[in-house]
Amino acid sequence: MPQYAVMIFEREGVEMPPEVLEAHGSLDARIAERGGRVVAGMALQPSSTATAIRGDLITDGPFIETKEAIAGVFVIEARDLDHALALARMTPIVSGGVEVRPLIGFDIVE
Repeated sequence: MPQYAVMIFEREGVEMPPEVLEAHGSLDARIAERGGRVVAGMALQPSSTATAIRGDLITDGPFIETKEAIAGVFVIEARDLDHALALARMTPIVSGGVEVRPLIGFDIVE
């Protein structure tokens, strides 16, 4: 099945209520019930911990001015984009939204 990245955007500094954290914990099972699969997922540290590389320039801290930052990302398998969007809508959100992008597979040569 095709894979999609689901990027979670939230306002930084907004605390996740316990029920939202619990909902994230069961998201893989709920997605599986609807015929998808969570391949991987993780939360990200705040953007203040980021290091940006642009050409030869390396800078600490956030590199774009925005109200929301990427708070986490997970990869799902879905039948098609419509299925991926339906699965991504199940993502618990406090103050932001999600973005879904198809992934391009590359063969890794070791």
